[in-house]
Order: sequence, then structure tokens, then C-alpha cells
Amino acid sequence: MNELKNILVAVDFNDAVGDLLGYADGLAGKFGAKVWVLHVAEPDPDFVGYEPGPQYIRDFKAEEFREEHRNLQMYCDNFLSGDIEKEALLIQGSTVEAVLEEAQKLNCDLLIVGTHKHSFLHNLLQESVSLELVKKASIPILAIPIEE
Repeated sequence: MNELKNILVAVDFNDAVGDLLGYADGLAGKFGAKVWVLHVAEPDPDFVGYEPGPQYIRDFKAEEFREEHRNLQMYCDNFLSGDIEKEALLIQGSTVEAVLEEAQKLNCDLLIVGTHKHSFLHNLLQESVSLELVKKASIPILAIPIEE
């Protein structure tokens, strides 16, 4: 196995975040790697030709993003050992593309994601983010099954 220096953990705000960070904690401790905890928020619904929304809407969204970032930081502090270098990141964009761009920008050696267990028919009709990441990623992925 190659040396791991940077591990990116893509999280959604669900109950599995502790499991994902537990795997990252074990690997980071073993290799002395830095853990980046990433959440991708929905992009702004601004359309070309339209003015930005009212100020109170922008203020509300900004506070919502600050709260999400505080939650990410809390996850880092609660689920990752104190001796592990870690950083919480909150970015906006299309989930798959944003995760892959961030992994490349941070020079990550491993991507950890959660996978939902769905039926064959569900997977056939609707692609999951983790499956798209597996198809498009140029770095190794550790996919952790999430219990529903």
C-alpha cells in the first residue's frame, strides 16, 4: 500500500458520519495522514440574468452555511483523535464534481465515502453519488456501507 498523506472524507449530515470518521481516524493514525472532512452544500439557485435574492435570504443562507461548518468542525473534534491533523471544509457545488476537484486540489491519496444499500431496481433508475465517485475518481476509494 502506498503511503497516505491526505485522506478526504466526504460526508453528508446523517448518522453514518461517525463510522466514516472512525475509519479515517484509524488510517490517519497508522500513516500519520491529515484528514479533510468535506461536505458539499447545494449550489446557489441563481440563474443567469436574475438579480441576487433579497438580503434577508442571503443572510439566512450565510448563517445556515456557518452552522453547517460548525457542525463539521464538531464532527472533526468528536470523532477524530486529538493527535491527528484535521480540517473541516464546506463548499458549494455539484456534489460529485466538487468532491473530485477538492480531492485533486488537496492532493488526496484516499477518498472515504458512505454507500447506501438500495435494491437493484433503485440503483438502475437512480445513480448514487458514491457510485458516480467510484466511476470517475482517479484515487482509491474506501466505500463504507451505511445502515438505513
